[in-house]
Amino acid sequence: MVSEIRHLNSIQFGSFSSTVSSDAVILVAEMLKVFVEEAARRAVKQADSEDCDTVDIEHFEKILPQLLLDF
Repeated sequence: MVSEIRHLNSIQFGSFSSTVSSDAVILVAEMLKVFVEEAARRAVKQADSEDCDTVDIEHFEKILPQLLLDF
């Protein structure tokens, strides 16, 4: 995941002389991991509350606004 974050940084900032420390990249990777895990947990809870056996994109769409506010 660290290499993906470095790649995204180079795509986003391209020719700018920006650098990101290794510690910052590791921290961003960990935060992204926590964010995705929490999104999955909330989507499962949303699906359960609707008596669904599977989690669909609609469940993620329903939990996303509050998730973004919480982070």
